[in-house]
Amino acid sequence: MVSIVKSLFFSRIQLLVVIPLLLCSLVLLGHPLQAATVKGRVFDAQSEPLPGVVVRIKNSPLTAITSLDGSYQIMNIPQGDIELHLSCLGYEAHSKTITVSHESAVLNHDFSLAESTTDLNGVIVEGQSVKTEIETKGFAVEVVETDKAALQSVQTNDLLNRTAGIRVRQNGGIGSRVDYNLNGMSGNSVRIFIDGLPISTYGSSFSLNSIPPALIERIEIYKGVIPAHLADDALGGAINVVLKKGAVNSLMASVSYGSFNTLQSNLNAVYRDETSGFTTKISGFYNYSDNDYEVWGKFVRNILPNGRYDYVRAKRFNDSYRSVGGKFDIGFTNVKWADQFFISYTGSDDYNEIQHGTYMSIPYKGRFTTSQSNVFGLTYSKEDLFTKGLEVNFNGSFSKRAEVVTDTVKWNYNWFGEISLDLDGDPILRPEGAQQGAPTINHIDRNVSTFRAGAQYEITSQHKLIFGQSFFNIDRFQQDEMRNAVERQFVGTRDLQKHITSLGYEFNLMQSRLKGNVFGKYYVQDIERMDPILVEGPNGSERQEDRVSSTRNTTGMGMAYSFRAWKQILFLASAEQAVRMPSEGEIFGSPGENIVENLSIRPEISNNLNLGFRLGEFKQNAHEFSFSGTGFIRDTKDKIIQQINPRINDAVQTNPYENLGRTKAIGFEGQASYSYKKALRATVNFSRFNSVFNTKYDPNGNLYEKFGQQIPNEPYFTINSSLEYTLKNLFQQGSSLRLSHYFSFVERFYTTWLEIEDFRTPRQYVHDLGATYTLPNKRLAISADLRNVFDKQVYDNFAVQKPGRAFYLKVNYSIHNY
Repeated sequence: MVSIVKSLFFSRIQLLVVIPLLLCSLVLLGHPLQAATVKGRVFDAQSEPLPGVVVRIKNSPLTAITSLDGSYQIMNIPQGDIELHLSCLGYEAHSKTITVSHESAVLNHDFSLAESTTDLNGVIVEGQSVKTEIETKGFAVEVVETDKAALQSVQTNDLLNRTAGIRVRQNGGIGSRVDYNLNGMSGNSVRIFIDGLPISTYGSSFSLNSIPPALIERIEIYKGVIPAHLADDALGGAINVVLKKGAVNSLMASVSYGSFNTLQSNLNAVYRDETSGFTTKISGFYNYSDNDYEVWGKFVRNILPNGRYDYVRAKRFNDSYRSVGGKFDIGFTNVKWADQFFISYTGSDDYNEIQHGTYMSIPYKGRFTTSQSNVFGLTYSKEDLFTKGLEVNFNGSFSKRAEVVTDTVKWNYNWFGEISLDLDGDPILRPEGAQQGAPTINHIDRNVSTFRAGAQYEITSQHKLIFGQSFFNIDRFQQDEMRNAVERQFVGTRDLQKHITSLGYEFNLMQSRLKGNVFGKYYVQDIERMDPILVEGPNGSERQEDRVSSTRNTTGMGMAYSFRAWKQILFLASAEQAVRMPSEGEIFGSPGENIVENLSIRPEISNNLNLGFRLGEFKQNAHEFSFSGTGFIRDTKDKIIQQINPRINDAVQTNPYENLGRTKAIGFEGQASYSYKKALRATVNFSRFNSVFNTKYDPNGNLYEKFGQQIPNEPYFTINSSLEYTLKNLFQQGSSLRLSHYFSFVERFYTTWLEIEDFRTPRQYVHDLGATYTLPNKRLAISADLRNVFDKQVYDNFAVQKPGRAFYLKVNYSIHNY
């Protein structure tokens, strides 16, 4: 019955997509393109798109209003000199005279408006920002804006970690592996996108921490239910980082230095020729840290020659990290045939020392990875392509990634970086000859091809069809230089291919009081592994191939609705039968992260439900309040997690990913915000859930001991708060000083199934302080940040301690409209 319903569902959606497109194509054939058009985009002083700007031709009825991305278009313009007039509440009016010399001309003009310094008393004008538009579509989604954080010494992951329901799980300091937990769903169940393209395309040397907040327009965090336009197998959620699209000539640079010899810098420049639309963008980054912060407590101990534990406080000594990279785009913006067309190149390189295995019990020395990535990309987007209401976009790339895992040091070390000695005073050797297993110089090369194509057709202003298609292919080759000469001639291969198709329908009824989405997705994944082996035969050693291959396909569907019951009361509901195919690292392993392969791992499937509300904003004189909350259920089959090993003193700490069985997470998240005169802002949010093992009987009919037990290594109760106060005209007229305080609480949690105190983290109370001073010209800003003020122990994954107290100083410089 379910298969019949799904078949009917997809058939109906296909008809809804194909028939309108055919009709619109026929209509287009009978209507030639309009002549004499002026189009472009409008931005604020920070290159952010400005929606709702009125663009009109003076002494003419011809008028346009900018859309959410700041774009406008005025058609049927007569020849001669015309004066464009731009006006928007809160911004200075702007006028410009241009000449239309040809009937068929398409003129492109972008504008930047300055904020108005005039107060309008008694006038209230309401509109929707991009953030509000996204957050009121019915999905459990949070939109993080980066304009203020861009001036501080914070990373993109820090912003995410302060958001309700999300916990960034990092195995130590800068450069260490990062996972994301969204209300009980974690690891690869949460997918990261850069402008809709999976971040895995760029390799390990390019991560969210490689992208400074100054280059980000906003971050969209979808929880549990993923919209059709992302077209991916993100099971528990998706984090879509939307980079700034502004084609306004600008230059931005920043440098930050602080504790643990940490240096972070970035540069971003944009140039656009207003006449031709030719646009170039250049951005680069450099990050370095010794990561030599102190660690202590029950997980940090030296083993004495007599076998006793000596608990110590020591600095990490084999944990430095360096990454450098850049991105170059060349193309056109806001021209007749494209809103955006770019050919791009992204290159990055990193060096990462590995301090320990999955757990923090045994320190390493001399184990490290290096990686390089070269990515070539093509981006195209166009609104009203061929016919009004049809928007298409394409984002594709091909990348070559190289990684080398090196581990050849044979001695055993303690937490002071000293060689461990036995009772006779002799050095202790590692059991298999290297820090983690046998000596290795393992080269892992990957060729990755990926693209995402989408189309949206607006049938009317209340009805829209959405189509998405994604394709991902990875060819992986690996060879270990430390193997014998004969074995080195044999190169193993790992191939993974995945494509996902999505179809959706979006409506907006009852004067925007009722909004909804329904969508379906189709998933296909092919994997193949080949390892050449030597087999002794009658004629000596013979080369044979050990091959494993499989194909999987399945479907999923979902929906999201919002209903505005009253002006300031909004109800939201969303649900999805979500599917996630295992990722490359989960199937084939990842030597650099101590993960071994598991070719038999199965896809995980989850029935996700969100029910939520938003209240506000309520305004009382200079006070503003808003509240939101969401209850959620995640009922998951074959949940994929990293194998949990309670024997943390094992010399070899490598773990595969495995299917846990059935699990269920039920919880609630909430947030309250308050502001006073736009100067004082306070926010508090929390997330609390029970994520339990929900498989009652084993295959033999016996009751599982851990049935109903909280899944270990998951922070299940978190609280975050932020308090900001801005002082205007301090020291200089037009300057500003913003003071901030951030607090986070994480309830203690077990790191293994054994619920004993040795495998339990402490409660975590962390305070951060910050101050940012912006000079009157708005070009120069200086910030200071004190992190983890009281030097508390902070843990995320398997009781791996993160940095303690740290201080950072950052300088930002920017020029707009040069």
